[in-house]
Amino acid sequence: MRWAIGLGRVAGTEVRVHVTFLILLAGLGMYFWLQAGVDGVLFVVAVFGCVLLHEFGHVLMAKAFGVRTPDITLLPIGGLARMEKMPEKPWQELLVAIAGPAVNVVIALILLPVAGFPSMEDAAGTFEIPFLQRLLLTNVVLVVFNMIPAFPMDGGRVLRSLLAMVVDYTAATRVAAAIGQGLAVVGGLIGVMQMHPLLVFIAIFIFMGARGESEMVQVNAALRGVSLRQAMMTDFRSLRRGDVLGEAVRLLLAGPQHDFPVLDEEGRLVGLLTRARLIEVLSEHGRDWPVEQAMMTEVPRVSVELPVREAYAVLRSSPIESLPVMTAGGGEVLGLLTAENVGELILVRSAV
Repeated sequence: MRWAIGLGRVAGTEVRVHVTFLILLAGLGMYFWLQAGVDGVLFVVAVFGCVLLHEFGHVLMAKAFGVRTPDITLLPIGGLARMEKMPEKPWQELLVAIAGPAVNVVIALILLPVAGFPSMEDAAGTFEIPFLQRLLLTNVVLVVFNMIPAFPMDGGRVLRSLLAMVVDYTAATRVAAAIGQGLAVVGGLIGVMQMHPLLVFIAIFIFMGARGESEMVQVNAALRGVSLRQAMMTDFRSLRRGDVLGEAVRLLLAGPQHDFPVLDEEGRLVGLLTRARLIEVLSEHGRDWPVEQAMMTEVPRVSVELPVREAYAVLRSSPIESLPVMTAGGGEVLGLLTAENVGELILVRSAV
């Protein structure tokens, strides 16, 4: 996800913070500092930890079903654990979806005998109740909020998994997405009428998330039964490690290809030069700068034997727009998978 800053890796999952979350965190920190001093700032940090534990609940449950989670991104409305794919069986997705809120329930149950649950009157004055009671109440709110039946909230995935037990997965997603978008519209209208900008922002985020989830599932359904060889671009140009940027400029202007695999003397993939990186380095160093010093060296890649739906999921989760497709042994680049190629393949299949 763009505008996200990495904080490190935990159990193979990178933890990222979106800049909007940092802005919100700074604003809340300042507000809580003015209201309650150090106690208020510590409370913000504790809530941050609870949200992170929530996301790792999803990660650990998904891992139990063989699904990797490359990263977690903390957003203003909570965290987003990006999984390479969703579990194939609806009951597995159900368990993954509820694992996050379950962590908050456990935290609340641990705090309950220690702190006690605040009364409704006490809860109205947030800074007037003890620290642990505030944290308990916050975890309850996190559970309720995340169980809203709308993507990308956990409740949307719970709804989809329950529907998928009785109807087709694609149809279940379409229904769950429609319900989520309807709730988002209602919430947005309420936010506008009450002049509540945060509610409007959340409504927009939910609406876009529901649409994105629906589109992604429809793409996966359209790609069912398609091999990666059919989807990848096989007519592509590559660069050699000893080339200069002038050669990359020539290839860029000569055709529609934007990203170029960089090969060593034996034809093995050693990097990828993207159009964005080419323009950036070209403006700083000129056409004679070595390609080897401009290319990306940590390049995601997939085997040609991988199902196209899984390869497309890798492409969507990576920072590049062209995914190298390798031979089964990984020694040779056979093609490039791009979103444009996948879109054109879907159009052709729909027409046929």
